[in-house]
Formats: sequence, C-alpha cells, structure tokens
Amino acid sequence: MVHVLSSRILLRPTDPERSRAFYGERLGLSVYREFGTGPERGTVYFLGGGFLEVSGRSEGPSAPAVRLWLQVEDVQAAGEELRARGVEIVRPPVREPWGLVEMWIADPDGTPIVLVEIPPDHPLRHRPGI
Repeated sequence: MVHVLSSRILLRPTDPERSRAFYGERLGLSVYREFGTGPERGTVYFLGGGFLEVSGRSEGPSAPAVRLWLQVEDVQAAGEELRARGVEIVRPPVREPWGLVEMWIADPDGTPIVLVEIPPDHPLRHRPGI
C-alpha cells in the first residue's frame, strides 16, 4: 500500500494572476506557501484536509471532468459571502436527492466548484452503532 503523507490538486490556469485573485481574494482561501517568481509562480492554498496548487500556465481550460468539491459549514452563508465578493453563483443551493446541499460556482477558467453542506440529519454525520 502507498503511504500518502500529503496531497494536493494542481491547476494550470490560462491566466495565473486572474486565478490567484479568484482563489485568494474572492474565495478567501488561505495561502499555505508560495514559490517561484513572476506571473507563473506557484501559490498553494489550504483546502480543509488538502491543498490546491495554482501554478504554471495552460493553453486552455481544465478538462471538463475536473471538479473541486469543497465542504462548508453553511452553503447559504457561503453563497451570500461569495456573491458579495463578486463570485457568480452558477446554481443556487439545492438539497440533492442524496441529502447533501450543493451550490455550484466556477473558477475563471470554468472549472466547476461544488460547495457542499452536510445537514445534521445526513448519514455522513452519523454512524449506526457508534
């Protein structure tokens, strides 16, 4: 078995400065570390139990299969805060058939970001017999 010590998602944006402004200022993610110099320098953000690295440059947006899934405490409050920061809400909060509350936004390259709230009564919060 591979013993994973840490992990991160790597994004290669089409416009690194625009993406750093989105993730750092609009989403308000805290910086874990920065490296390199110039416009394509790297910035690594905290993502709860993982990291998001925005570095380098891509000629086109990420593959449509790439998505970020971010669990938040209160999706409605997160949506209001993001709207106030100028982030477009692609789809407002909806309680899905599987019980999670999801709201969708996208980064400047169109990478879908799903903000997820796990309601108090959802099975992910409870393990029977414990």
